[in-house]
Amino acid sequence: MSNIEFVKKLVFRIAKIGAQRKDMDSPLLVDIEPFRHFFDSKGNLKYNELDVIDGAWTRREILARYLLLSVVLDQGPDIPGVRHLLKNVTNALYRKEIRIFHRPLDFFRELNVSIDEILDKHNSIKKLRAKIWAKLNNSNPSKYNLFFAQSPRGIVSISQVLDYGIHRWGVPLCVLLLLEKDIGDRESTQPFVEYLERFKSSEIMSKQLKNHERYGLGSAIGDKACHLFVKWYVHTFNLSTREDEGWSKWSFEVPFDSNAGRVLFRTGFFTSLASLEDYENWEVIQRDRGKGKTHYIRVTNIRGKKVQVEIDDGDIIHNYKEVILNHLKIRKRVPTKFEIQQIPNAILLNSKYGVGDFDDGLIYVGTRFCFNHDKPDCKNCPLSDLCLGKNEDPELIKNYRT
Repeated sequence: MSNIEFVKKLVFRIAKIGAQRKDMDSPLLVDIEPFRHFFDSKGNLKYNELDVIDGAWTRREILARYLLLSVVLDQGPDIPGVRHLLKNVTNALYRKEIRIFHRPLDFFRELNVSIDEILDKHNSIKKLRAKIWAKLNNSNPSKYNLFFAQSPRGIVSISQVLDYGIHRWGVPLCVLLLLEKDIGDRESTQPFVEYLERFKSSEIMSKQLKNHERYGLGSAIGDKACHLFVKWYVHTFNLSTREDEGWSKWSFEVPFDSNAGRVLFRTGFFTSLASLEDYENWEVIQRDRGKGKTHYIRVTNIRGKKVQVEIDDGDIIHNYKEVILNHLKIRKRVPTKFEIQQIPNAILLNSKYGVGDFDDGLIYVGTRFCFNHDKPDCKNCPLSDLCLGKNEDPELIKNYRT
């Protein structure tokens, strides 16, 4: 089997796994008290009522606002804990009529209450999650902390709740507030949705979430989180009103995170498209910088890197052109070399699977089997028969961490 044939088989296997487990790792919006009437008795979102007005805004707008804040906070070290934190704080604030998604200014107007609730709910979650988190990460429960900030070394824990609250909670809420202010005399019931969907593709929108001169979140959000928001908005919760190719299920790049990177590295996806030396030169692999003197895989550095092997598969070559020009819409001409992160789009194009399915599969395998230590659950992993690390090169598991 050639490298490209192997990559195609692996991508379709992962996407199939993800399609069977859609929504397993997404925020449980039905548990948010102000949203409960958005769902039916079985917990299904009432899609035919997304444009119903709730307060001043549509339900679609309110849900999109929640997802924006959620994706910013999702950069934290313990995703289940982070999501419980946002859920519990949101419910507590709404019970006190501090309606931060209907009225973002409420968060700042009642800042003392907002900060107190973040602290209180964090302490409660730490009691429940610290030991579980420590066991999964071979760490100490005392190190459990959901407050984080950006640094030159990436995401780091901090102890100052005000720094965390204003930067991580406050910046996305300010974006929503600014969009409201900028409506002016124009009538609108979903200013955030209109802003998101004015771009030619969901991939372009993901970049503007961070980089837009007026509404960009800047350092409050990472590239991975931007793509995760698009995945939730387009794939998971199907909130988009756009139906053109630029907003299709192949119109955004995979939101590579540590789980995705670990699975793709160990299985041989990355090493089928470039060499270990290439990844070291790109500082994707950073020797001896991982836990226990292992080699650290900085997955975010893969973005923009080119495939270093020849692709002679006619379908992939044709599909890549279609993806770049008509779905991602990020170039007017197709580059001579393919980007690694866009290969899944080209492989899955026009199939029943989308990029969101592929990412769902990566998350499922990465969080339940392919643990970030040298004893993952290979025996039960649904990729075990394909995995290069399990079957041919155990060093990929033993000596590398994300």
